[in-house]
Amino acid sequence: EVQLQASGGGLVHTGGSLTLSCVVSGVTFDDHSIGWFRQAPGKEREGLACITPRDGSTFHAESVVGRFTISSDSAKNTVYLRMNSLKPEDTAIYYCAAVFGSYYSGSGYKVRPPSEYNYWGQGTLVTVSS
Repeated sequence: EVQLQASGGGLVHTGGSLTLSCVVSGVTFDDHSIGWFRQAPGKEREGLACITPRDGSTFHAESVVGRFTISSDSAKNTVYLRMNSLKPEDTAIYYCAAVFGSYYSGSGYKVRPPSEYNYWGQGTLVTVSS
């Protein structure tokens, strides 16, 4: 059974930091790419960052470049999302998801949208107070 267990969410003040963790089981970790997404009330799910643990390649969405950093530890089958300088608009449920192979789809010039990820975790709530 494939499982992605996201944790690390919580309440933080504006300007604070959090590190989210996503433990992956039931699949060969290094054969997959892992992404972090978030969804705020009334909004579409938004891709934040993704990583291919096999080669360490990463992608960060423009909205989080310079504030969020994705990383992985293959020995622990875990992907992290370090979030700094948090803002109230970062308040959302944060999800991790896995897809076989690259986080690029098709010809390799476009990052996969959420719909192309096969496995999803249950989400962890991040609340940033002003």
